[in-house]
Formats: sequence, structure tokens, C-alpha cells
Amino acid sequence: MFHKIPIWFQRLFPGFTWQFPSNEKVIYLTFDDGPIPEVTPWVVEVLNEYKIKATFFVVGENIKRNPNEFIDLIKAGHTIGNHTYHHVKGWSTSTKTYLHDVENCSQVIIDSGGEMPIYFRPPHGRIKLSQANLLKENYKLIMWNVLSVDYDKSLSKEKCLINTIEATSSGAIVVFHDSLKAEKNLKYVLPKFIKHFINEGYSFKALP
Repeated sequence: MFHKIPIWFQRLFPGFTWQFPSNEKVIYLTFDDGPIPEVTPWVVEVLNEYKIKATFFVVGENIKRNPNEFIDLIKAGHTIGNHTYHHVKGWSTSTKTYLHDVENCSQVIIDSGGEMPIYFRPPHGRIKLSQANLLKENYKLIMWNVLSVDYDKSLSKEKCLINTIEATSSGAIVVFHDSLKAEKNLKYVLPKFIKHFINEGYSFKALP
């Protein structure tokens, strides 16, 4: 599993945003798969401690289950992105069904107090070209160039931290997960990751 997505690979998919120009020391934190009560409020608390805004790619059915946690993201001023309603894999889903799932997620975001999202990230990074081409009409397709792999339970929390720090540089879009699977590594890595880069003179922003 790559922690850092190579430039050559990114160029194979020019319709997606993988990272931003690195002329200033800025990192873009993103969180996938929430909101859930066991992890998302803790992430919000950590970000608030450091006065950081981030982007949360939310799953529609999790918003339905956990409306209070979603509202807390809105109140905290974080940016909301679409991550489908059922966390579906594009490669194994028809384009019609996939687009319907995306739109259901956007609708539940709006119905639950958010605004129409402008950002979309495909679950697992798996999306067909036909799906992407249609979604580009209404969304900015956001990938990443740094994957924390926090969800891998065979990866020690110490190694997860080291790998993620080493892969990150100016303009990076970094993926963490506010999920149960990632909870152990995330709760160790995130505060230390933030502290490391603040000490190095970096700032953190939500997607522009």
C-alpha cells in the first residue's frame, strides 16, 4: 500500500485533484467515512485545539444514523465533501446506481443542515471513468497524495506516524479516517502529526 502517491500515477488521472501547488507550507487534512460518535467528536476536538479547519468526506447513511455528530461538524466550520451514501465501490457498481448513491448522499447532507457539497471523493479511490466524467459536471473530484493507512490494524501506530510524516510535504492532501477500524492508529497519530508540522512552520487548511 502506497503512503505517498507518485506523480506518475497521479498523471494517469488528470481529471482528479491529488495535491495542490507547494509554494507555501500548507497541508490539507481530510477525513473519510464518518461521522460516527465514537471517533468524529474526538477529531473535532483535536482540530479545535489547534484551530484547524479540515474537510470531512461523509457517508450518507452515517449522517442518517448520527445527525448530531454531523451538525457538530457544520457548527465547527469544517468543509463537507460527498463520499457516497452507502460507501460503494465504483468499479463493481453500475454508473446509474453509483450516481444515484452520490446524489442521495448530497441530499441527506442538505436535509441534515449542510450545503450542497462541491467536493466528491470515491470510496477506496475506486471509480470508473464513466462515473467520473459525469460527476465532474457537478463536483470537484478529490483524491489524495498521502494515505495514512490508519485503518490497517497490522500497521503499528508508531510506523503509521513515521510513514505519514515522511510522505507529507507542502501542498499535500492527507487522508485519515474517522472510523472504528482506524480509531487506534488515528488517536495516536493525528495529534503527533499536527504537532510535528506546526513545529516545522506549516499551517493546515480545509480544501480551497
